Amino acid sequence: MKLAPARWYRIIPIVFVTYSLAYLDRANFGFAVAGGMSDDLNMSKGTSSLLSSLFFLGYFFFQIPGAQYAAHKSAKKLIFLSLISWGALAAATGMVNDVKTLIVIRFMLGVVESAVMPAMLILLSQWFTKKERSTANTFLILGNPVTVLWMSVLSGYMIDSMGWRWMFILQGVPGIIWAFVWWKMIDEKPKDAKWLTETEKYEVEKQLYDEQIGIRPVKNYMEAFKSRTVILLCLQYLLWSVGVYGFVMWLPSIIKAAPDMDIVKTGWLSSVPYILAIAGMLSASYFSDKTLNRKIFIWPFLLIASLSFFGAYLLGKDHFWISFALLVLAGGALYAPYGPFFAVIADILPKNVAGGAIGLINSLGALGSFAGSYLVGYLNGQTGSFDSSYILMSMALLFSAIITIIVVKSADPQLVQKTIVS
Repeated sequence: MKLAPARWYRIIPIVFVTYSLAYLDRANFGFAVAGGMSDDLNMSKGTSSLLSSLFFLGYFFFQIPGAQYAAHKSAKKLIFLSLISWGALAAATGMVNDVKTLIVIRFMLGVVESAVMPAMLILLSQWFTKKERSTANTFLILGNPVTVLWMSVLSGYMIDSMGWRWMFILQGVPGIIWAFVWWKMIDEKPKDAKWLTETEKYEVEKQLYDEQIGIRPVKNYMEAFKSRTVILLCLQYLLWSVGVYGFVMWLPSIIKAAPDMDIVKTGWLSSVPYILAIAGMLSASYFSDKTLNRKIFIWPFLLIASLSFFGAYLLGKDHFWISFALLVLAGGALYAPYGPFFAVIADILPKNVAGGAIGLINSLGALGSFAGSYLVGYLNGQTGSFDSSYILMSMALLFSAIITIIVVKSADPQLVQKTIVS
């Protein structure tokens, strides 16, 4: 008999929509820049690059405090407050008239969204067992490519018909409304859920408790943070994020630069990589949970993305459609490993430090996101082409794949655990 099946249709849809709204409010900036925002606010290419990446600087600084609060107090309350805050800031982006105000809003948007990802992962780890965790994480992170998929098409039409200001306003308000749906529908832990039977509550809590038997608690966060495994996971995710957000934030501009390309066509074409991303994420998470071999569902995808960007560099701007096909492949491969990767963290770390470690790893990922989105925009502006950007993303992903091979030693989390506490 399947363990408490009600968890899947009660918890997963809510976290999926919540993370979708968070991702919407960070990814639509790239469309605004391609759709006239830079001209209206007299932004240079350097300023556009800074603003696209500034979100991740705010995101970087507040990851660990948010993760600690979620792990030791309440992920539910933290996400509720974040929803209201980021919805208001996203809508306010559509009302700015100067770059200085926009700088403050972009930074603060990163601050209020910083705890969402680690808080969500911690919440899911309190609801889903090791054999379910990669799939549960994937349904959460699917909010990312699914959102960009429909947002790419919708934003193109919205900017074309109403302008970039109304795009921000209309895409920001739903976050505020959804906060109250979240508060009503989500329970912190199985023991709090009135919609589970007492037997189901007991079975889920017992299995989650049993998984921690044999994983020796780490004395404190500092001991975990100094471990070779955590340090390498941080570096791996930082490099991976350089590729992801260099791609996400600047794909609309890359496509828009093609001959005879308008913002509506740009929106449609920008959505295509995320169709492959959804298929890749679902497949990788399914087989990762079936085999519990996380490693093999992470590094090969990162290598494929690296080679795809390098191929786009070799082709140059004169072969747009072949380069676009490689970008589609890169986009799909970039997203596929997310579920297995975050399952690795929950599998190998003791529960008493998992929250802080997730926050640390995600904060370094935010630093990589800042670097990727800024450097790709900077290189595009300085060189007048995307060649240098392709090389940057390709190399970052290649090293990320190599680190994955080194750090994730075995499908058996008990063996990996020895490296953490040594």
